[in-house]
Amino acid sequence: HIKLQPHQKLFFTSDTHYNHKNICRGVTSWTHAEGHTRDFPTLAKMNDTIVNNINNVVGQDDILIHLGDWSFGGFESISEFKHRLICQNVYLILGNHDHHIERNKQDIRSLFVDVAQYKMLRVVDDNSDDLEYDFILSHYPICSWHDMNKGRFHIFGHVHLPGNKKLMPGRAMDVGIDGNNLKPYELKEVISLLETRPIKASVLPSDHHEKPVIDE
Repeated sequence: HIKLQPHQKLFFTSDTHYNHKNICRGVTSWTHAEGHTRDFPTLAKMNDTIVNNINNVVGQDDILIHLGDWSFGGFESISEFKHRLICQNVYLILGNHDHHIERNKQDIRSLFVDVAQYKMLRVVDDNSDDLEYDFILSHYPICSWHDMNKGRFHIFGHVHLPGNKKLMPGRAMDVGIDGNNLKPYELKEVISLLETRPIKASVLPSDHHEKPVIDE
């Protein structure tokens, strides 16, 4: 349960992959990488863009909910990324690459307000006459989720969908930065995208984790 205070905003993002060498096109060692990498010549340029895009909109007292795959490049990258952000209220939903945070190495979870695998979240917006919004938060997309029939929203990451594919058939969306020009989404933007969509289970258009079937 989060109650937004006057002039406080809430943002969602996912899959920042801060300091991830192979997702940066200029330095990747991946083959056939163009469709799976970000168009930056250096890792520093990619990292700077991610940090600046967040800091340009998310203030110190705002809330940032990150839906997983925080950083790469070793344990030190976790705190490096966090300390570069202005926002002091960062919540994390664990992704499949957040191993050090999941194990709480050197009490690294203390950098965040909260760390979880999955969350049922109610947001009360004190800036909009106490409007309430209910979410299911998961790093992974869910086909059918709790209270979907009551209009509860589901937001996720993991699949790195482009902007034209980020919205699912129902009230669910991929909030990863790759579908939003490497920027976070503000709460009202997410609500405006989802609130008029039908109540319907989700089906992904594609998933880069899939492996093609090889004929014997």
